Amino acid sequence: MYKIDSAQNRIAPLEAKRFGELGFSERKHLQEWLENCPQALAQTDGEELLIIQKEFDGFDDTRERLDLLAIDKDGNLVIIENKLDDSGRDVIWQALKYAGYCANLSKSQVVDIYQRYLNQKAQESGNPPAIAVDNLVEFLEVDGLEAAQINRIKTQRLILVAARYRKEVTNTVLWLSQFGIECRCFKVTPYQTGSELFLNVEQIIPTPESTEFMIGMVAKEDEEKSADTEQKHRHRLRLDFWEQALEAFNNSHCSLYNNISPMKDHWLSAGSGISGMPYQLTFGKNEIRIGLSLQNGHAEANTFVFDRLEAQKEAIEASFGEPLVWLPLPAKKACRLQYTKAVDGYDKANWPGMIEWMVRHMTRFESALRDPLKIINQQLKQASFEHSESL
Repeated sequence: MYKIDSAQNRIAPLEAKRFGELGFSERKHLQEWLENCPQALAQTDGEELLIIQKEFDGFDDTRERLDLLAIDKDGNLVIIENKLDDSGRDVIWQALKYAGYCANLSKSQVVDIYQRYLNQKAQESGNPPAIAVDNLVEFLEVDGLEAAQINRIKTQRLILVAARYRKEVTNTVLWLSQFGIECRCFKVTPYQTGSELFLNVEQIIPTPESTEFMIGMVAKEDEEKSADTEQKHRHRLRLDFWEQALEAFNNSHCSLYNNISPMKDHWLSAGSGISGMPYQLTFGKNEIRIGLSLQNGHAEANTFVFDRLEAQKEAIEASFGEPLVWLPLPAKKACRLQYTKAVDGYDKANWPGMIEWMVRHMTRFESALRDPLKIINQQLKQASFEHSESL
């Protein structure tokens, strides 16, 4: 690894170090880094991991602790074991034991484990704890916890992290892959130049290039659970609802959804005139919602627009006719403005009233935001953001 000196147009080698040399420890440092930056372990396909527990010791009749417990976007539990400078001989056995322990966790137990983690983090920071159910619903992108498929049978994954791997460990990992057990090995190497320190995190098994091929070669015993009867029912239900809703919008004074097709998702977006910040209709089992989702790839742009809208909150709500819910969602990529109604959404007898509510309130909502968004869009284009030309 080299450091680039742009001024001199030269590169200089960085010196590879051992964690021990630099005074770093497994739990105090490496584990802490990964807990707060789990995306370092999601290099292959840009997947996201959500840490739900640290030093988890909730196993009956044992005092063992797994380093980090995470969940991926498919609801699979991910066991993360860190071994610093050397993987040791027993890391595979440890990870498999923990996976076996976690395999029996129910959805409610996973939620409880995550809530305890959030409570502990809140206690350390002095802030109110976040709600585990809300975080999971948002992370998994489902319209309610009952729709989430969490910790299904034979879906547990393993991630090993170490600076050096013994051959008996890498051989066993490759052998396990033949049986559909997903285990990834990440090599972590600290570098130093002067007083500056750097960390390289590299997936070595399977290599990023071979991951897709290996998945294709592994015989799977079970089909994807997303194709089960309940999921198919939900998709069909949403398609039916959106077909009726879009027909009503096309016959209304609101033109936002004139060129939108029905989808199987629980939300439907329409452009607001600002890139990455669509108007959204949301259809859920217990709630319907209209809103504006500020989800541009640049978080600072979302905050920019949200703050300027919130500064006009009184006028916007007066035009809309009702108080809105304003969600800055600190430390997250997106912000939202929304207005909701509790419903029994899956009872088709309620759909005409729900659709009429959506049309009426989205029409008023878009009218209240139209002029403010035009002005803010011009301000946004003039603002200086990284890669602002793409906004």
